[in-house]
Amino acid sequence: MSAASRPLLVAALVVVAVAGCASTKVIRTPSGGTTTVKPSVPRYGKTVVVQRGDTMYRVASSNGIRAVDLAAWNGIPAPYTIYPGQRLRLYPSQGGSGTATTGTSGGTVATRPVPATRPPTTTPRPPTATAPAPAPQAAPVASGFNWRWPADGELIGRYVAGEPTKQGIDIAGSSGAPVRAAADGVVVYSGSGLVGYGELVIIKHNEQWLSAYGHNRNRLVNEGQLVKAGQQIAEMGRSGAPREMLHFEVRYNGKPVDPLLYLPKK
Repeated sequence: MSAASRPLLVAALVVVAVAGCASTKVIRTPSGGTTTVKPSVPRYGKTVVVQRGDTMYRVASSNGIRAVDLAAWNGIPAPYTIYPGQRLRLYPSQGGSGTATTGTSGGTVATRPVPATRPPTTTPRPPTATAPAPAPQAAPVASGFNWRWPADGELIGRYVAGEPTKQGIDIAGSSGAPVRAAADGVVVYSGSGLVGYGELVIIKHNEQWLSAYGHNRNRLVNEGQLVKAGQQIAEMGRSGAPREMLHFEVRYNGKPVDPLLYLPKK
């Protein structure tokens, strides 16, 4: 991924501007006014199921929660990819602070210590021998369908595991060159709300596999639209990038994998 790109799909969005501070703060708006950004309000015991077209920001804002907090509570790393059918917790996991809140007669919120849980008194059983863990695989299991190159051009950027700015590959090209679907699927995102990706299209191929196409000049498909492998979905551009190029990512269960392990050899 290019230096101008940022980690993906589906919802850092504008929360980047307010991330990093749990307390209420005021930021200036382009019109010269101010707006107050309130801290997240957890909804303990509540969950929500992601619907088609949802983004992390959309789910968070509709529940009075900042997207960065919702992502952290659910253990979803940047770029905060979510997918239809996924269940998100609207509150942080328990046991982290050692305190609990309770309302007082005056309507304020008081904090009281929570007694630490005593360790069990039963004698622990001796550990049993286990087989050694298998060596990690270089890639997830086969996807079950054939991938196609999403664009013609020179490969100028490669995937690097664990590197947030290199979660896919970059393909150079000319402005307006066709960008094609790498496999059959349905468009689950078509927009420009993800910082660092410009005009972006995301396709869901099945319950495990997604692909993303960033920095387009023009998007030619809408959310919910069915597409076929090889169908043009966008025009190559440089939105959010220093030059005309396509940034392409493949994700398995929401986690990035090296696209070159799945694309046909050139």
